[in-house]
Amino acid sequence: MTNFAPRVTRRSFLETAGATALSATLAPSLFAAPSRSSSAETVVQEFYETLSPQQRKEICFGFNSELRKRISANWHVTKPVIGDDFYTDSQQAMIHKIVKGMTSPDGYERLVEQTEFDDGGIDFYSVGIFGNPNEEKFQFELTGRHLTLRADGNSVDKAAFGGPIVYGHGEEGKPEDNIYFYQTQQTNRVFEALDTDQRKAALLKSAPKEAAVLTQKKDPHYPGIQVGTMSDDQKQLVKESLGVLLAPYREEDKAEVMQILEGIGGVDELRLAFYQQGDLASDKVWDIWRIEGPQFVWHFRGAPHVHAYINIGGAF
Repeated sequence: MTNFAPRVTRRSFLETAGATALSATLAPSLFAAPSRSSSAETVVQEFYETLSPQQRKEICFGFNSELRKRISANWHVTKPVIGDDFYTDSQQAMIHKIVKGMTSPDGYERLVEQTEFDDGGIDFYSVGIFGNPNEEKFQFELTGRHLTLRADGNSVDKAAFGGPIVYGHGEEGKPEDNIYFYQTQQTNRVFEALDTDQRKAALLKSAPKEAAVLTQKKDPHYPGIQVGTMSDDQKQLVKESLGVLLAPYREEDKAEVMQILEGIGGVDELRLAFYQQGDLASDKVWDIWRIEGPQFVWHFRGAPHVHAYINIGGAF
């Protein structure tokens, strides 16, 4: 199997992203949540204006359509794929520009590699638009194998990323060949820093269903160990891990995550759970893990390959 490693080494990525993403995400930010004037949303508006009546009939829906609320690791929101002659060359270029605007430079490179491996590239994915981007609430949605991404100019209030998103990678060779394995390595650094009693609280036998990411109100029964009970250096590792997890996304989305996190009481309100289930190399580097708290769920299933479901803010 070809190793679809990122263009930077995972070591250098962790060293830089862990520090810079932490400062951008979990400290006061120069960025606000996405708006209608954000780079991706601006192009969504331009793209919408170029659509013919027939194209709008195929890929546009009312904002409250139940289709917008679907969550899956493998689906197409509309039938035409981006590379079809259904779209003009300029429209295809706009879609690629939108996707680039929804991600960080590193995140975009990972997304390109993942889509190429999983389904031949971004051109084999599909898009939909909910609402009118120039008049009302709206959302642009990109879907396909192991991917659901949204851009909505903050039309869905207090919901990071516009609602639940999904990412993944179908590589099933060595765990380290998966381009998102670096996230498992980072979160396992937290586990390694725990003492014996803390590990007993954090390590569970069986994981919940991966798509079970509807967020809850404050509840003492989240699985795993509560971050608020950790030492300062352990909390710092949690913050670094969140920074690494969020690094693939644009600054506005990271800023909105920070705002939501602050609203629930910060990282102290989160819990971390690691699961014995699916230990791919039998190496006790736990491949399935979950970060959860009020209005916050990040479920990462790394076995047999990556499916990750994120829902921050309680949408849907």
